[in-house]
Amino acid sequence: MPYFTAADGARLHYDDNGHGLALLCLAGLTRTGRDFDYLAPHLPPLRMLRMDYRGRGRSDWTGAETYTIAQEAADALALLDHLGLDEAAVLGTSRGGLIGMYLAATARERLRGLCLNDIGPVIEPEGLEHIRATLGRNPEARSHAAAAVALEHAAQGFANLPAGRWLEEARRRYAPTEQGLTIRYDPALRQAFLAGMATEPAPDLWPMFDACAGLPLALIRGENSALLSAETAEEMCRRRPDMIYEEVPDRGHVPFLDEAESLRAIHQFLGLCL
Repeated sequence: MPYFTAADGARLHYDDNGHGLALLCLAGLTRTGRDFDYLAPHLPPLRMLRMDYRGRGRSDWTGAETYTIAQEAADALALLDHLGLDEAAVLGTSRGGLIGMYLAATARERLRGLCLNDIGPVIEPEGLEHIRATLGRNPEARSHAAAAVALEHAAQGFANLPAGRWLEEARRRYAPTEQGLTIRYDPALRQAFLAGMATEPAPDLWPMFDACAGLPLALIRGENSALLSAETAEEMCRRRPDMIYEEVPDRGHVPFLDEAESLRAIHQFLGLCL
């Protein structure tokens, strides 16, 4: 398995597959590069890079104080440096999209473009509360099958999924142990998240979005998303009339990226990044 070492000594896992345009795929808050497994078979020939953030998946746990967007953005740049890449297109799901916007504001020359999956400069309190309620806690279910049922029951705004999708999700999210299922990330991520929520007033993220000016830009939104409102998406489109925009029906936060609407946006975006 490929790993690289960050400046502070953290050993971080990544996957590197294919050749051509580098597409750096950045996952959500608690997730890993495996989230993009659904998308991978539908991509044109390119070089797909997937990183497990510190504290997630197969990367080292380094403590709550290091689980920040700034640190994760630095780790993403360190991965590009490790691979000898001057730039990459970025596909960011949720937290990954925030990292992508941060990179646009701080290291724009490293980006070929940015595709945002269900994230924008305004994060709705309802969505944040849903994350807070479950973050850092192991599921009560003791099997992946039971966890799949619980995930489906708790899902907000999802319908008409491919058969077996929630079971796939349960296997990705939870590791089996003799004591039951456990989350695949450092529970201290909850502490880091709560510290961020405590910031008052909430930071203005519109300047980070505006820093994407001139870059190929795309936005995918789940029709029923509790994290990215239709109003915020509309304002993003107003500020960037050239932004590729697709709304995915029967999806909340976040689309899986193998939906027809998601693929249409991603393929168009990649064409602009070449």
